[in-house]
Amino acid sequence: MDDLFGALEPRRREISPGAVLLKGFALSFEAALLPALEATIAAAPLRHMVTPGGFTMSVAMTNCGAAGWVSDRSGYRYDPEDPLSGKSWPVMPSVFADLAGAAAAEGGFAGFVPDVCLINRYAPGTRLSLHQDRDEKDCGHPIVSVSLGLAATFQFGGLKRSDAVVKLPLSHGDVVVWGGPARLAYHGVLALKDGTHPGLGRQRFNLTFRRAL
Repeated sequence: MDDLFGALEPRRREISPGAVLLKGFALSFEAALLPALEATIAAAPLRHMVTPGGFTMSVAMTNCGAAGWVSDRSGYRYDPEDPLSGKSWPVMPSVFADLAGAAAAEGGFAGFVPDVCLINRYAPGTRLSLHQDRDEKDCGHPIVSVSLGLAATFQFGGLKRSDAVVKLPLSHGDVVVWGGPARLAYHGVLALKDGTHPGLGRQRFNLTFRRAL
């Protein structure tokens, strides 16, 4: 019955003006996407960053592209160099950019060319609190968020932290795109439930594509 209801679920769902969920959109890119993800992490290993307040993030992160999003006691920012290695971040794989551009176009934002990709790894029990993506120079570009591995519950709210949120179940291959009036919407991920994905095991990866510089 779960397969039946899954087959009936709309492939494109509007969340709010400017925000859409694209069910399974990344699956056609999977054969090239997963090896590229593995190679990127090998070149710039995942790490647990520290917030300006001194808290260690439970979600492990890394980046690829022209710059990487980093956090430490001095604040949040984009940095062209990986602070762990002192080297440039890995070049964004072409399959990453192709997926992001195609998803953005499907979501109503044609011509999107990301210059950064933030990679988050969630282990069971980890979560990401409600926040806005606002460290980019021009918020006129959309955000493209790709879900891989274990299923998760994504929260998508409004322009104020206190606004009501929509809870969206995300499966392997789902993509969320938001921009325009939804670009600064608060969003987050509830604590990841334990399980095993046949390809990625007991973990979830999120690829977040942005135009940051």
